[in-house]
Amino acid sequence: MEPRNEGAGGPADAVVVGIDSGGSGVRIALARAADGTLLERVAAPGPVPTGPGGIRADRFLESVLPAVAALRERHGAGRPVRAAAVGAAGMATLGEELRAVLPGAFAEAWGVRGTALAADAVTAYAGALGAWPGAVVAGGTGLIALGTDLTGWRRADGWGHLLGDCGSGAWIGRAGLEAAMRAHDGRRGGSPALLERAEKLHGPAAGLPAALYPRADRPAVLAAFAPEVGAAAAGDPVAAGILERAAEHVADAAEAACPPGPESVVALTGGLFRLGEPLLAPLRAALAERLPGVRTVAPSGDPLDGAVTLATWLAAGGVRLPEDPALLRLL
Repeated sequence: MEPRNEGAGGPADAVVVGIDSGGSGVRIALARAADGTLLERVAAPGPVPTGPGGIRADRFLESVLPAVAALRERHGAGRPVRAAAVGAAGMATLGEELRAVLPGAFAEAWGVRGTALAADAVTAYAGALGAWPGAVVAGGTGLIALGTDLTGWRRADGWGHLLGDCGSGAWIGRAGLEAAMRAHDGRRGGSPALLERAEKLHGPAAGLPAALYPRADRPAVLAAFAPEVGAAAAGDPVAAGILERAAEHVADAAEAACPPGPESVVALTGGLFRLGEPLLAPLRAALAERLPGVRTVAPSGDPLDGAVTLATWLAAGGVRLPEDPALLRLL
């Protein structure tokens, strides 16, 4: 993030608010408007629920407004808020109510003059690469790749565990549990090692479908088995093969999202990549094959950092990534 002078962001004591709303809860950051220097970040437990209008704005504000009030109290209640940015999982398809309510609520609560509302993939991009062309693969329970040449966006996957999210934590976990069930049945492609791990976590294999299928949080339950696949990979060729196929899927998404050009880079962000070398080694090979000459770089920050980046840009006069009706709106 580039430093900005006082004139760009307002008075030297002005602040911005960055918010990241995801499946595990809401995280909020307060930062200096002039240069994006972080003052403090806090977390509110539990995800924001959805209703008929999409993500519920009232429940979102119940988490955010008290947290920001406490942050401002600790760091100077009189400091003006110049801009706010929200990155939310589901913003593209479920953000209608947030887009209608949040700008007015923020203006009333903080006197904020500009709000950026973005899909969480956009804040992941801004946190990882800032205003640099390339692609970011955000992998956790789900998986999405987002790329830009700074004039428009290219999206790949992010379609949920039934239609996509290929290579994600849920995808790896489901493949691992399938291999466990194959071993239970005596079918080809089964993994006794994964069967043992599955039964330690979930009890007898025959009861797994009844325990899993009714769950509203099936993707998270599936993803919770991904670390078991990663841990088994060193000694189990079936588990290693699952991670190799996952790496191919991740590379496919990166290839589809990455814009052509000599400056483009790829960054990987999210908990999926904490599976380590059993996934990263085949992924490096797959990326080198699909995107020769494109560097893979470490992300500069996380999605909350990305929300702060968007807010800081907005305080200085405008964001540096493309606006899009579904992905990034300035209100």
